[in-house]
Amino acid sequence: MKENGAEVSCRLPILGSGWVRPHSPVTTPGQVHSRNSQELARPVATRCSEAGPFLVDAASEIDQRGEPTYQTTARGAHTAGIPPLTQTSNQLINCRNHILEFKEKMLLLKNKTERNRQELIKALSKIKYEMTQRKNTSVNLVEKKVNTLGKNETVSDTFEILKFFFPHLRKVGRIYPDVIFGKKRTGVSFALGISTVNRGNQSYLSQTLNSVVSRMSPSEEKDSVVIVSVADRNEDYLKYVVDMITKRFKRQLKSGSLEVISIPAFFYPNILPLTQSTEDSGKLESWRIKQVLDFCFLMLYAQPKAMYYLQLEDDIIAKKMYFTKITDFVHNGTSNNWFYIEFSILGFIGKLFKSEDLTDFVRFFLMFYKDKPIDLLLGDIFQVKMCDPGETPEKCAERNKHIRIRYKPSLFQHVGIQSSFPGREQYSKDIYY
Repeated sequence: MKENGAEVSCRLPILGSGWVRPHSPVTTPGQVHSRNSQELARPVATRCSEAGPFLVDAASEIDQRGEPTYQTTARGAHTAGIPPLTQTSNQLINCRNHILEFKEKMLLLKNKTERNRQELIKALSKIKYEMTQRKNTSVNLVEKKVNTLGKNETVSDTFEILKFFFPHLRKVGRIYPDVIFGKKRTGVSFALGISTVNRGNQSYLSQTLNSVVSRMSPSEEKDSVVIVSVADRNEDYLKYVVDMITKRFKRQLKSGSLEVISIPAFFYPNILPLTQSTEDSGKLESWRIKQVLDFCFLMLYAQPKAMYYLQLEDDIIAKKMYFTKITDFVHNGTSNNWFYIEFSILGFIGKLFKSEDLTDFVRFFLMFYKDKPIDLLLGDIFQVKMCDPGETPEKCAERNKHIRIRYKPSLFQHVGIQSSFPGREQYSKDIYY
């Protein structure tokens, strides 16, 4: 560039890489042809050119104070009373100050980003703390839910029998689950109960629900209610269940054919076994005890809603038209003198009860909940209620065929591998499915 007969050339600093010369001279103020250094070089080059006509050769050497040394010449750059060397030095100092100012602004931006990161960490910590507080106030949450019912709404008394078996519940007012989603549907023919717990990184609940609700006709859906009971104190798992169901089963939630409840933490007694040989056996026993209690709570919630109650689990699939086959069999395929019907031979899956009998089943389960898994207790209650004293086992077994009915082929299959007991895998399959 020429101005008053002087050629101007300015070497530009690139932050973090020393002093470099642009690929071509500055031909227009602020224009640099190097694409890599364009953004940083532009404002500095502009300021250099505005300082006045001069010619600068900036050496790469660094003096003892850490400052760059310069060789300067000037042609026709004399201004009134200012020596060329002084003028050039002032221009370089001005240019350097602009660079330092730019560095300072970048440092301020970096500090601001770090502050934002720290604020985000604090916000996440606050959320975790509030979630922990919610766990510790489960009793208050349930009491609030009961106390805020409408004037014409009532809470079922079916849970009152729990106070007979668990003294710690006698200090609680009304016992009722946290109803996450529910239209309070009642008066239907069938209630289907699914108890679910956290299985670590694996979950089969979405697959189970999709199989159960998609294989109902519209009329069958109107005459039933599917109840998902979250029996886990892990707030993250509850959030996962709620988010998954609200995204994938909006229509069923809106119609009231699908409900989600959460068992309050205060319901559980101290379920650690009194004697245990090893830590693992103690955990397994506690897990079995809790499973019985989870099923009992769900059965009591479902009892006033429907004529029949079908027990399912959160890791099964249903056959096509399973609901139609169950309805036809109950109404046309058997007499009404049955104790319960098995639509799967595995565990507690696919067991159908008359809702009017559920309270008796729950009472029996709660009497022996520490002694056996619930599917074994189901066999015991038959012996107690249905076999006469002094009756031969053969005669009792014959009666068993008529009132403890097994439907074939099975309508439900177990698909879960990761057990709800941490660290255990299970591969059981229903051979009649």
